[in-house]
Amino acid sequence: MTDWLIQIEGTEAGHRLALILALSAAVLHAVFGALQKGRHDPFLTRGAIDACYCLMAAPFALFVVPWPEPKMWPIFAGAWVIHMLYKFLQAAAYTKGAYTVVYPVVRGTGPLFTVIGAYLIFGETFTLTQWLGVGVLMAGIFGLAVYNLIFLTAERETLNAAMGLAVLTGMFVALYTTYDAYGIRATPNPFTFLAWFFMIDGALFPFFAARRWRAMPTPPALGPLVMRGTIGGVVAFMSFGAIMMATRLDKVGEAAVLRETSTVFAALIGWLVLKETVGPRRIALMTLIAAGAVIVEFGG
Repeated sequence: MTDWLIQIEGTEAGHRLALILALSAAVLHAVFGALQKGRHDPFLTRGAIDACYCLMAAPFALFVVPWPEPKMWPIFAGAWVIHMLYKFLQAAAYTKGAYTVVYPVVRGTGPLFTVIGAYLIFGETFTLTQWLGVGVLMAGIFGLAVYNLIFLTAERETLNAAMGLAVLTGMFVALYTTYDAYGIRATPNPFTFLAWFFMIDGALFPFFAARRWRAMPTPPALGPLVMRGTIGGVVAFMSFGAIMMATRLDKVGEAAVLRETSTVFAALIGWLVLKETVGPRRIALMTLIAAGAVIVEFGG
């Protein structure tokens, strides 16, 4: 498997597989976001998810994949810091705003910064049509932000904070997407990066979540929280793993933009599962975001 993946890097077959992986990551990341925003405190849910995928990754990191080269340890340290800050910002945003408010802004802001980062770090360029797609995507994002600021009545007192945190989180999405692409390309075996990343990344946040759980007047039962963490851990493996592999096989910017079609799936989840009011205008704006991603893919 590893040899085959390395062989198709930068080829048409690699491009097609990267497309499939990026779209799969879109669906799975919408599910992942809904799991974190669901019935439990977002910090607790994230702690449970991290604990589970850390434990699941450990046997593979320690006994299955080749050990990282010495040059990888500083890269892992950088990834750990970036992802830790991202997780705190994401959880804070979810405590301030509804899932269908926060998620599209986070996921839509990220691609613009990722495309710029991919140009600066990897020398990737976009065609005029692809930049048009990025513009369409951003129009949907800012349109959604304006709509929420004007019409949203629930959580009105925390809406500005939620939007600010969402934009800041989106910047960290771009940062970790670009940095992770650099990391997974820096080692010969991509599965070495994935296994060690998940083990290291999931090691600290559970302790913060446990402290928060103990400080609660009426902490939630651990059984459902562990179940949600287990499901979320599997989804995280598949979602983050898919997009990281896509950025190794093909262009970082295109993969990042395609992943943001997750906003459409997020709208459906928010409406069907979380029972949040979406409405036709917000659905249209979220669809505009997805349309921008499609233009980027077919405009290359």
